[in-house]
Amino acid sequence: MSHLTGAAGPPPLFAFDRLRRYPDVEADNLFAVDASDRLILDEAAEALALAAPGEVVVIEDRYGALTLGAAHGGARGVRVHQDVLSGELALAHNATDAGLSAAFRSLGLTEELVAGARVVLLQLPRSLSALDEIAAVIARHAAPDVTVFAGGRIKHMAPAMNGVLARHFARVDVSPARQKSRVLIASGPIRPTEPGSDPDWPRSQRHDDLDITVCAHGAAFAGTTVDIGTRYLLEFLDRMQPGARTAIDLGCGTGVLAAGLALHRTDLTVIASDQSAAAVASARATMIANGVFDRVSVIRDDVLASQPDASAELIVLNPPFHVGASVHAGIALKLFDDAARVLAPGGELWTVWNTHLGYRSALTRIVGPTHQVGRNTKFTVTVSTRV
Repeated sequence: MSHLTGAAGPPPLFAFDRLRRYPDVEADNLFAVDASDRLILDEAAEALALAAPGEVVVIEDRYGALTLGAAHGGARGVRVHQDVLSGELALAHNATDAGLSAAFRSLGLTEELVAGARVVLLQLPRSLSALDEIAAVIARHAAPDVTVFAGGRIKHMAPAMNGVLARHFARVDVSPARQKSRVLIASGPIRPTEPGSDPDWPRSQRHDDLDITVCAHGAAFAGTTVDIGTRYLLEFLDRMQPGARTAIDLGCGTGVLAAGLALHRTDLTVIASDQSAAAVASARATMIANGVFDRVSVIRDDVLASQPDASAELIVLNPPFHVGASVHAGIALKLFDDAARVLAPGGELWTVWNTHLGYRSALTRIVGPTHQVGRNTKFTVTVSTRV
C-alpha cells in the first residue's frame, strides 16, 4: 500500500482495493468500500486539511475506508465509533496493513467521542433512529463550528434523513450526486435549550402481553418493539433444554429473549451477546428495567469468540439475514458455526427463522440433528442438538 512521502504535491491515492471485511463475512458480492466512502472523503477534503490533530471524528465507518483515507491524508488523533464489532476489528486489521494503527482510537457513542470535534465523517445508518441519536450526540458535544459530512448510496438514503439532521443542525446542504452516492453536509449544531437535560436515548416500552419492558438505543434492531420472530420463539421458553443452568442469547439485540429466559426460568444464568454496541447498551438497560441484571451478563462479542468450546447447555438465536444492506446467508452460517463450537455435547440450539430461508439442512450439517418444533405462516422454530 502506498504511504505519504515528503515529496511535493498531493499524496498518492489511498489504496482502497487493499481493504478487507475480515473478520466479517467475505464474498465476491460483498465489498469493504464503495463510492460513498470516496465521495465523503472528497467533499470533506478541504475541512480535513485544515483540521488540527484530535479534531476529526469518524462514525459508522464500515471497514476503515473513511478512517484510513483521512489518516492517509494526514489526519491524526482521529476518534472513531463503529457500532458493529466486526467493523471495528476490520478497521484494526486494515490499519495494521496500512501502517496507520497509531492514527486513530475507537470509542463509544459518547461525549468523549465528539467533544471539540470540528470535522465529522459519517456513513449514514439506514435507521432514522440511529441517525437521530448520532446527530444529537454531535450537536450536544462537538465544537460550535463542527461540520458533518454524512454520505451514503442514494438507494439507501431517504428525504427524511435531511429532516433528522435539520432537527439538530441549523443548516443542511446536499452535495451533487456521484456514482449513485450523495453527501449531506450539516453545520451549525443546535444545542439543547437546557444543557443539563437528559438525552432522548435509550427509550423504553412496556409489553404487558409478554410481561417485558424493552429498552432501545437508536441503532438497535426493532427499537422498543418485539419483532414477530422473537415473539414466536418466546412461546417455547419452557421447552428449552430442561435442567439447563446456563444459556446464551446469541445476537441478543435489545435482549428480549435473554430477559424472557431469566424471567421465566429463574434457575438460569444467562449471557446476552451481540456485536452491536447499541444492542449491548440496550440489552443492559432492558435487564435493569426487568430486574434481572443480576442473572444476565451482557457482552459485546464477535459472534461467541470469547466463549470456550463445548461450554454452553442452551443457545437461543433469531439470526439476521442481512449483511449490512445485502441479503446474504453468510451471517447466519457464521452464527451457526460458532454456536456449534460453543455448545457442549447434548446442548441445544433453538433457532427461529423465516421459513423460506430453509436453514434446517445447514443446522443439521453444522450443529447436529435438527427437528422442527413450531411453524406458523411466516416462521419456523427448530431445535438442534449437539452430538
